[in-house]
Amino acid sequence: MTAAQIVRKVGVTGYPLSHTISPAFQQPAFDHYGISASYRPYPVTAEELPEFIAKLHEAEWLGLNVTIPHKEAVISLVDRCTPTAETIGAVNTLFKEGGDLVGDNTDAHGFLTALRTDGATDPAGKRVLVLGAGGAGRAVLVALAHAGASHITLANRHRERAENLLDSLRAALHAQETAVAGWQSAEVQAAATAADIIVNSTAVGMAKGPAPDESPLPPHVFRRDQTVFDLVYTPSRTRLLRFAQAGAARTLDGLPMLVYQGAAAFERWTGKPAPLKLMKAKAQAALGA
Repeated sequence: MTAAQIVRKVGVTGYPLSHTISPAFQQPAFDHYGISASYRPYPVTAEELPEFIAKLHEAEWLGLNVTIPHKEAVISLVDRCTPTAETIGAVNTLFKEGGDLVGDNTDAHGFLTALRTDGATDPAGKRVLVLGAGGAGRAVLVALAHAGASHITLANRHRERAENLLDSLRAALHAQETAVAGWQSAEVQAAATAADIIVNSTAVGMAKGPAPDESPLPPHVFRRDQTVFDLVYTPSRTRLLRFAQAGAARTLDGLPMLVYQGAAAFERWTGKPAPLKLMKAKAQAALGA
């Protein structure tokens, strides 16, 4: 088999992975350019992760997307991280450069692109409530800081984790006023009502998640002129977005962010411009949207 005939490996890892639609829009992008690569899901447990990541040094591998729950654990398993991934403290993309396996984070780029392009909202000077202090929440906080949000409130089920996250990102958030709110508390409801932008970075509302039809916020907190961005992508709108829509807020689900972060990863692996129109259409078709 010649080098041109070798099918390169690339894909997404996490655990579990039954929900992923990344192969549905990544594989067509490789096929669009005639690149001999197979993009597939690799469900890997935390115990299996070190051995699996070590295999990526083999020549047949192009790279990998990383999702829940491995975005933070994978940092110690790569040769180095990009400055963006170091600042965020989470990795969602692995690519090769100069013989090194490099950890990157394209979530922040995907989030901001979706918010501005599909949500028609610029966070500069805005008050923002972020729900969730996991890997996606970290990327959202850094993206909002770089984009010039004026005030950020972070709510998480475990308040101490939210406080620790803000402390760890203090350098990135130096120009922002920040606060922590209790989960499903009066203070988070007040922060939601006052916010210009609300972002849900938790799995609450995910079709196959732990709480498939719950909302982290009640319906009365939403108002006109707000943008509510739920990073969850499902075939139907989450309860959070249905509540927000009923309150006349502008709403945005997680599918555009998923595509934009995946497109940025594709460009890391191939050096070619991602076929965004094709990727969006394939992602929407995979959800039946």
